Amino acid sequence: MPDAAKALMLFAAGVGARMGPLVADRPKPMIKVAGRPLIDHALRQVRQAGIGRVVVNSHYLAHAIIDHLSGSGVEISHEHARLLDTGGGLKFALPLLGRAPVFTLNCDAVWAGDNPLLTLQAAWDASRMDALLLLVERENATGHTGPGDFHRTDDGHLSRGPGYVYTGAQILKTGLLDEVRESAFSLNLIWDMMQSRGRLFGVIHQGAWCDVGRPESIRAAENMLAKSRDV
Repeated sequence: MPDAAKALMLFAAGVGARMGPLVADRPKPMIKVAGRPLIDHALRQVRQAGIGRVVVNSHYLAHAIIDHLSGSGVEISHEHARLLDTGGGLKFALPLLGRAPVFTLNCDAVWAGDNPLLTLQAAWDASRMDALLLLVERENATGHTGPGDFHRTDDGHLSRGPGYVYTGAQILKTGLLDEVRESAFSLNLIWDMMQSRGRLFGVIHQGAWCDVGRPESIRAAENMLAKSRDV
């Protein structure tokens, strides 16, 4: 199917400044939760979903990511000069990913319950959607503060505002990336373009999710995984 997502972009380039001294000698994706690096928790979801082509971007302390993934079959999109943010990083990696719709996944979270990528895959409809974001109800968003990111209608259309929390997993068409001239930009810009055209959608994750963005979130994530027996 030409409109199916078959490749995945894993975002791993950021500094992770909110982690404080924990990132002094390692990038955030290499911080361990329940005995394994965050990036391995993300890759576990990828492998369970059967996604064959995986690209990881790198920048801050990139050698740690590159060495860790050596021999894994994961391709590296190394942002040598500067961080490109999520939109710029995805655009920079397109020669490795291809031009079909792609999954993207942040690696600073852990999951319990249904596989997030399989949930996205099952709900994806390229005829109606330019992006499908995986959301979680606020009460299931461990480690996350704030009122939420999106309103969602009964048919799945998204608009900005307090409500559901974006989990860092999505399927996205890449064509609109070419309309942005800057090299570094956020995918929020692309989402706003899609929303204006009525083609930004969301689906709800059936399970728990923890945003591991601060040191105190590590214990919260481990507790969540222990309760789910998903370690």
